Amino acid sequence: MDGAALLKAEKKLPPHLAKVLVYDLLFGKGLKCGGRWKVLVLKHRARLQAELARLKVRRKVSCNEDLLVPTEGVIQALQVPRYVRVNTLKTCKDDVVDYFKRQGYSYLGRAARMEELSSLSGKQFLLDPHLPELLVFPPQTDFHENRLYIAGHIILQDKASCLPAFLLSPPSGSHVIDACAAPGNKTSHVAAILKNKGQIFAFDLDPNRLATMSTMLVRAGASCCELANQDFLTVDPSDPKYSNVTYILLDPSCSGSGMVNRLPAEESAPSSERLQALARFQRKALSHALRFPALQRLAYSTCSVQQEENEDVVWDVLQEHGTAFRLVNVLPSWPHRGLATFPGAECCLRACPAATLTNGFFVAVLERQQECTRQDSSSSLPAEAEVDGGAERSQDGEGRGPRATRKKRRKKSPCVK
Repeated sequence: MDGAALLKAEKKLPPHLAKVLVYDLLFGKGLKCGGRWKVLVLKHRARLQAELARLKVRRKVSCNEDLLVPTEGVIQALQVPRYVRVNTLKTCKDDVVDYFKRQGYSYLGRAARMEELSSLSGKQFLLDPHLPELLVFPPQTDFHENRLYIAGHIILQDKASCLPAFLLSPPSGSHVIDACAAPGNKTSHVAAILKNKGQIFAFDLDPNRLATMSTMLVRAGASCCELANQDFLTVDPSDPKYSNVTYILLDPSCSGSGMVNRLPAEESAPSSERLQALARFQRKALSHALRFPALQRLAYSTCSVQQEENEDVVWDVLQEHGTAFRLVNVLPSWPHRGLATFPGAECCLRACPAATLTNGFFVAVLERQQECTRQDSSSSLPAEAEVDGGAERSQDGEGRGPRATRKKRRKKSPCVK
């Protein structure tokens, strides 16, 4: 606008209105308004377009988007690989790999180290080193128009978002609650782990999100789900309908501070008041989930990097429930652990773009302690055993879930390992 001397030539044009009109003219869908303002700006269209062209030449860029100064969140989003979860309800990993090979992609096999994920380029892809049905492509690879995505054979889901269902690992035939289910990617993941055998009770308070989730689950072929437009906190744990629920996935509302693709206006840290309100709800939801009488294992997760929503919530609820539940030391090889805010917090997982090439995330897995393991302890610290997502291997060496052989108990170990 300065280069075209727009405001000098049109002194009656308000500056803020001028910005809107010029944006629509050069970057939007054209001037949709009528009247004298449209006529006035169109008089200067040639000069405005010429100034834009000169600006791109000076910046040595070829498209308008490259004129933007990347924010930290945008830079991180550009560095996170594209993760593609194979939907085993409709296909298998080998068939999907073969499909992409026929599309001209180069399959590099299973990654041995996480560093390999950051070196992908062009049409290369890998199998993730932790999750056996997760394929990894270069950042910004777009599959929204791909026939496999449209048919529900692949799910576009960040790796960190795949961890809760993978670590929960309910056996086929289990009854599972997904407490805050929409939009449903984790629900469809649980259904795939169950092989559609068993029952998933999925709750969400937002009817629009639940409707979208229903459509997505149909596309994914998840047929073992019962959806309810209900606040999870109002569900009665003593209801006979849920008497066989042994696994719960709890991913409650959170600040979303770990999402690297958020808009710049959303990037400021949440206020203390909002964090406190969210943490109160999260504590209520986690405590409520632990009251289901048959519950054996629970995965608590957030897409937040805030301690108040993660370690603090888990520690408060563990203390509230005494020795009934203990943290599980999941994926010991995972590089980014929980903040050392209480004994055993390293059993939890954290994720972030720099350390794990994912969105920011937090996962804690809790298991009910059997009576025989509680006789010698009155502490609320986690107990001792070991679970590693890569410990149970098939003949071809690929992991099938987080259940591993339990080791003998060692004194003074703070976690269920």
